[in-house]
Amino acid sequence: MNTFDYVRPATISDAVAAAAEPGAAYFAAGTNLLDLMKGGVSRPGRLVDITRLPGLDGIEALPDGGIRIGALVRNADLAHDPDFARSYPAVAEALLSGASAQLRNAATVGGNLLQRTRCAYFYDTAAACNRREPGAGCDARDGENRLHAVLGWSDGCIATHPSDFCVPLVALDAVAEIEGRGGRREIAVEDLHCLPGATPDRESALDPGDLIVAIRLPPTAAAFSAHARYLKVRERTSYAFAVVSAAAALRIEDGTIREARLALGGVAAKPWRARAAEAVLAGARPGAAAFRQAAEAALSDAKPSGDNAYKIELARRVLVRTLTLAAAGTPERLPALPASPFSSACGARHDD
Repeated sequence: MNTFDYVRPATISDAVAAAAEPGAAYFAAGTNLLDLMKGGVSRPGRLVDITRLPGLDGIEALPDGGIRIGALVRNADLAHDPDFARSYPAVAEALLSGASAQLRNAATVGGNLLQRTRCAYFYDTAAACNRREPGAGCDARDGENRLHAVLGWSDGCIATHPSDFCVPLVALDAVAEIEGRGGRREIAVEDLHCLPGATPDRESALDPGDLIVAIRLPPTAAAFSAHARYLKVRERTSYAFAVVSAAAALRIEDGTIREARLALGGVAAKPWRARAAEAVLAGARPGAAAFRQAAEAALSDAKPSGDNAYKIELARRVLVRTLTLAAAGTPERLPALPASPFSSACGARHDD
């Protein structure tokens, strides 16, 4: 068993100082970290428990019309908050499509942003993995890789980022507030995660000791609430990570798309903002032809990293389907199977 120190700081500044030491890791719900520790994938020498830190568990409406979500807010609590679900339905739908109800009740939104890849070779300590051990190689390149990346990958790593929550956050220009040794700063969620390049062990833009204290959605994000959806294709609807997912948010006026926000999940080491596709849709009339053109633009740089060429066409079709659902309008009730392409019946109202 790996021995480690356990500390429970009383303030954010104390937590940052404690976590800045080599080998330290933050601990909140532990829904990902404890699995990694049990499997020997992660072996921190110190756990810094942040669950008692003040001021990190609130959902706050901001004077400018945006919203601020504390890093310790539980996934389930955020998804079921009536005001939040009404204003940011795609984010609520993404949250409810992730993991199981038990895990959503425990997992925090800050931890969701920083969960590690679910690549089987990363979790297998007998396999070569550049994320786990820089320079070791990537056994996924010649292994079972049908679920791996088709955008932004390198020879050093073809893993994907597993978060559902992050995908609509990236589409809606969310910002993470970071407390670090140099004080507080902000990072766009789109820029929080790193593509592998030559340094696949560098998974995020965070420095040692950096703590995500909150996530902010700008006031412009709520303007898409009438036409916003999240769709997720997975191998098991009840509980599985995305093979491919998409978030689509449209602002439609007089039958024309004035603005579009799009992002893909399950296709890269980070949630993938599809800006070229957004440009295609701006000024277009919603419909199959425009949506297909946007999907082609979104995947124009995609290439297989192994036995996963099918994911490119699947991603195109998922994006077209998500755009079609978004254009039809956000449903009054959340789908009974959130984000599932097989869900036709509706479940809880957004304002229940």
